[in-house]
Amino acid sequence: MSNSIALRLVLASASPARRKLLHAAGIEPDVLVSGVDESQVVSERAEDLCLELARLKAQAVVGRLRPSADERTLVLGCDSVLAFDGEILGKPADEADATRRWERMRGRTGVLHTGHCLIDVIHETRAEAVASTTVRFAEVSDEEIAAYVATGEPLAVAGAFTIDGLGGAFLEGVDGDPGTVVGLSLPLLRRLLGELDLRIIDLWTKVAPGGQEVEALGTVRS
Repeated sequence: MSNSIALRLVLASASPARRKLLHAAGIEPDVLVSGVDESQVVSERAEDLCLELARLKAQAVVGRLRPSADERTLVLGCDSVLAFDGEILGKPADEADATRRWERMRGRTGVLHTGHCLIDVIHETRAEAVASTTVRFAEVSDEEIAAYVATGEPLAVAGAFTIDGLGGAFLEGVDGDPGTVVGLSLPLLRRLLGELDLRIIDLWTKVAPGGQEVEALGTVRS
């Protein structure tokens, strides 16, 4: 008789970029949006703010789940903020705000912090940490800023830019894990899983270097 149980990851985020990143890494999460009001949480340190928001998001989703004895469920909450010029920047308020930010950021650097909170629902254990990556912004023109803001992309993301979308062309580079800038650091996720006595390979649901599908691997010993 097998003593293995299914392992399930629930992503407490509506971010398609985070889900896409996990998918590319062979992980197929369920998605349950937390509904946390981010504007109600304040902090003077970017690292503390993003970690507290990640924790609140994960805890909100855990509270809506009904654990099953034959399934080990993990909930992952993430949140990203940009520390720039002494300020903590989340999503811009509107197009004018996004434009002002880019006029300040071009040619300079900021640090993108992403908080991660991983909760094991059955065992009621938690592992959490912040990943930080320095971002070097290109010296973009006024015309490029206006065109980028007009696409709407900067309005939906922390810091008013992406690395995996249109905004990637306006970055000179990053110093650190690019996944942190996307909103989820896979190396950090691997370390957090280790703190819960799990491996990232336990979450793999497909291995397809040539596009082939294989049976799910997401099981762990009970």
